[in-house]
Amino acid sequence: MKLTVTGGKGGTGKSTVATNLALALAKKYHVVLVDADVECPNDHILLSAKLENEEKVTLFKPKFDYSKCTKCGICVENCAEHALLQFKEGYPLLMPTLCSGCRTCQLVCPEEGAILDDYRVVGYTYHTKIYENLELVTGKLENGEERSYPTVLAARRRAMGIKADIHLFDTMPGTGNHVAAAIEDSRVVIAVTEPTPLGVHDLEMILKLLKKLNLKAWVVVNRSDLSDISHEKLVEKYDAEIIAEIPMSDEILKSYVEGIPVVLKYPDSKAARIFEDITRRVEEVISWT
Repeated sequence: MKLTVTGGKGGTGKSTVATNLALALAKKYHVVLVDADVECPNDHILLSAKLENEEKVTLFKPKFDYSKCTKCGICVENCAEHALLQFKEGYPLLMPTLCSGCRTCQLVCPEEGAILDDYRVVGYTYHTKIYENLELVTGKLENGEERSYPTVLAARRRAMGIKADIHLFDTMPGTGNHVAAAIEDSRVVIAVTEPTPLGVHDLEMILKLLKKLNLKAWVVVNRSDLSDISHEKLVEKYDAEIIAEIPMSDEILKSYVEGIPVVLKYPDSKAARIFEDITRRVEEVISWT
């Protein structure tokens, strides 16, 4: 079963929900937690774990053999990303950060061997064993890299190659292709939000995406006692369901600071019981599958 924790807005508590839920589920199931927030992966910090078993994520980069290049400019004309630059009577020049690695330049080049294969590192993936029943796969973007999608995809592929009862994804904020790559094929998607105007706005964005993808949507309202803003009408509009409201909690704050999830540090607290309740909801879905 694939389960995803997401949310349109950053800072709502996605990683807190994902790590605690992963630990709660790992009491009974073999869980692979996937930190697909490649721009700011922090699940390992919340779990007090080290990133291990690094693998590079590479992307095709054209390498020009100027001894064979005729300066025809066909590669420049066909580059959809405008990553190739050519001055009058000059050779094509590559701007690497704009290149998507699509190979169009190589395919349209009329001179065989004028554009060769080269690669650049765009990110890394890691595989860390947390406990016997809990493993963590992390994607991390290379410093200065702008394209997150290839690293999210690489993390997904590495994680899905590990046999487990549950693959639990923790996505980046937003609704771009980097999020779609993580939530695809999920049995259930948990959208984490907060009772603020921006939280409501971004929740609608993610719920709209989930409805288009025909994915079952659950909503968790974090810091639910922060204001009296209601999500009920919005959730009903998109056929979603609020499954939990997590109030401001000293236990969650302390566990966050110490890097020990609340289900471990304060297992008898109200916050821990909320995650146990979410776990039971997930188990119901597993029994239906």
